[in-house]
Amino acid sequence: MTISQAPKALLGFDFGTKSIGVATGQMITATAQPIHAIKANDGIPNWETVEKVIKEWQPDLVVVGLPLNMDGTEQAITQRAKKFANRLNGRFGVTIALQDERLTTASAKEFIFERGGFKALDKGKVDSVSAALILESWMESYYDQA
Repeated sequence: MTISQAPKALLGFDFGTKSIGVATGQMITATAQPIHAIKANDGIPNWETVEKVIKEWQPDLVVVGLPLNMDGTEQAITQRAKKFANRLNGRFGVTIALQDERLTTASAKEFIFERGGFKALDKGKVDSVSAALILESWMESYYDQA
């Protein structure tokens, strides 16, 4: 893909077994904004809520964070995140990209703490900020390759 072929509207998901962070992004400014977190039951979200988010934002691309160990190897949740990404594609026909998400949760906590202190470290906010960081990381990688 060239810059002119780049997806314009993006959605990012930070997969978790209890909460899935959601963010939106745009390639024009290469920025992402946290939206909210969707509660999950053992990694299974309310698919109607996911559908509403996809219909509202109409993304050209959905980026799902890929949880890896620090050495780049997969962990137990890696396969579950891939399965979630595959279900997004299968249910909604959206194009999917996976993005290494190492250290995004730590970065999200640091970002939120700097702006609101310890009380601001709400789990849903951390997950949605993590999703935004995953999106920004994907956009940075995209432009580095273009």
